Parts: sequence; structure tokens; C-alpha cells
Amino acid sequence: METQKAQFVVAVVDDERALREALESLLKSAGYQIRAYSSAEEFLRYELFEDVACLVLDVRLQGIDGLALQRRMSERRMRVPIVFITAQLDSHGQLQSQALHSGAVAFLHKPFGDEQLLEAVRSACAHHGQH
Repeated sequence: METQKAQFVVAVVDDERALREALESLLKSAGYQIRAYSSAEEFLRYELFEDVACLVLDVRLQGIDGLALQRRMSERRMRVPIVFITAQLDSHGQLQSQALHSGAVAFLHKPFGDEQLLEAVRSACAHHGQH
């Protein structure tokens, strides 16, 4: 099972350095290969998306936000399952509804538990290549 995880690359896009590093550490300890980015623009400069099995993406980012990145990826036919994370209040569920309707695999509110994130990433990796 661990060798299967090692084949999966998980990209993390979050402009909060401490959280990005914590997510990177957690996912590495679970056996995933990680690529971490501080912005959507930095992520978009990366050209080999075929090997990315899951994108852990913050909703609120400087510059291009997470939902806008999701739209751009869809327009470019970049089929990467997305796990959104957010600390943003979404009392009416509009952000979550929009993200999931547009194809996100999960939408987690900060603070979330390690196992909750890992389960969402496992689910996303299971969807990789099925789009």
C-alpha cells in the first residue's frame, strides 16, 4: 500500500508558509510525494500536471484565488482532483457548493484533523485519471 502512495504526487497550494509546511510534512509522513507552492501563479508555471494525483488548495490566496484556479484548470482541461481547504466563513455554504459543483472532491474547513485531510487526499487519488 505504501508503494502505491509513493507513486502519487500531491500538490499543495497555500500562501501561509507554516500551514503549507505542516501539510507537506503530514502528507510526506503518509507516504506521498509532495510539491508545495505559495501561490496559484507558481503552481500554474509548473508544466507537468499529468503526474499530480491530487491538489490540496486553499480557497483564499493572494492573486489568483483557489476557485479561480479551479476554473482556469478546467478551461485548460487540467484534470486534477482538488481538495479545498479554507478558514473563510461560508455560513450559507456558497463557496463549498460552488467548489464541489465544479468538481472538487472535498471541501475542508480549518481547523481540520490530520485524518480528515488524509481521507480526502486518499479519495482524490482514487479519482485520479477517472475524469
